[in-house]
Amino acid sequence: MGMLFMLTNSCKKDDNNNSTGQIPVLTTTAVSSITETTAICGGNITSDGGATVTARGVCWNTNQTPTIADSKTTDGTGTGSFNSNITGLTAGTIYYVRAYATNSAGTGYGSAMSFSTQGGTTGTVTDIDGNVYHTVTIGTQVWMVENLKTTKYHDGTSIPNVTGATAWSGLTTGALCDYENTPSNSATYGKLYNWYAVNTGKLCPTGWHVATDAEWTTLTTFLGGESIAGGKLKETGTTHWFTPNEGATNETGFTALPGGGRNGIGAFGNVGYVGHWWSSSEYSSDGAWYRVLVYDDGHVTVTYGSMLLGRSVRCLRDF
Repeated sequence: MGMLFMLTNSCKKDDNNNSTGQIPVLTTTAVSSITETTAICGGNITSDGGATVTARGVCWNTNQTPTIADSKTTDGTGTGSFNSNITGLTAGTIYYVRAYATNSAGTGYGSAMSFSTQGGTTGTVTDIDGNVYHTVTIGTQVWMVENLKTTKYHDGTSIPNVTGATAWSGLTTGALCDYENTPSNSATYGKLYNWYAVNTGKLCPTGWHVATDAEWTTLTTFLGGESIAGGKLKETGTTHWFTPNEGATNETGFTALPGGGRNGIGAFGNVGYVGHWWSSSEYSSDGAWYRVLVYDDGHVTVTYGSMLLGRSVRCLRDF
């Protein structure tokens, strides 16, 4: 006589042979807000299986059936819907994601969904000197990945290279310099420009411009606010930034470098520690807004200073 196999539910029993429930039942919600390195997903737990859901979130990998042994978020407990912020992705990559929920009976999963991250660096642009810059899309904006190095405005006019401190401190027109007047520094960090050069409107290649204060704010808001945006913009590691390079993930591909600066009396300082980037927005009759990143913090600082300051420049593509 053949053996009879009985189908049973997936209950787990405790030491007293009491049922402790089934695994949760849930669905995976659509993936949205996809960038080069981040996305938003989530799930909806319709049944806890008779036991409290103690962990929930989404898991993802490049294989088709990710599990909680792969990358995952942890987004609270209990039933109902939840959202999950997926971070640390690689640009131009296909991922699979599914929601999970865990109770005492085990872990249940929603259906897997696939998505592709944006392409990261999206092309190149060349300035009038022939310097080639990579570009990256962040939200709705396209930025250069490197600091500007041009020695000419886009109409072909040369920008004076002012080396002397006294001459620099007396400027009322556009000028540039190499950090510590050493051209090799510009190969890494780009040139330093005073704001008079920015204000010509001709510093970036045609079709590009120095971002306004509002456009810088658009960037940092998209990245979650000034308190965390700095780390997402900074190059990782300590090749250029000094230790600890706090919070640096460069998940945007922006690759901000600590190019230092030049003050209003012509003195240089802070390479390796600080990066400063001009906006095109005036603060007062003798000052303008700029952004600051530092080696020991993940913030973006919004500040203003004299138009005589030497600061780095990143260009933003025109709409």
